Amino acid sequence: QVQLVESGGGLVQPGGSLRLSCEASGFTFSRYAMNWYRQAPGKERELVARITSTDGSTHYAHSVKGRFTISRDNAKRTVYLQMNSLKPDDAAVYYCNVRILGLDSWGPGTQVTVSA
Repeated sequence: QVQLVESGGGLVQPGGSLRLSCEASGFTFSRYAMNWYRQAPGKERELVARITSTDGSTHYAHSVKGRFTISRDNAKRTVYLQMNSLKPDDAAVYYCNVRILGLDSWGPGTQVTVSA
């Protein structure tokens, strides 16, 4: 059974940083691309960042490129999202995601609040 558990969210001032973590279990972590999504109130869930399983290539949403960094530690079965220069528009619930054989699995999410 696939399980994803996010942590690291919280309240941060504009311009601040947070590091999110997602611990995975129930599947062969190293074989799958991992994704971070976010959803703000009243908005659709959007892909923030992706990291592949093969060569660790990364992809970012335009709105976070240059500020966020996704990484993974296959030995720890964990994917990270380092978020710098946070803006109020980054406030959302952040979700870890993996797609296996066409089926999406999600963690419960972690809340990120950006406010002075």
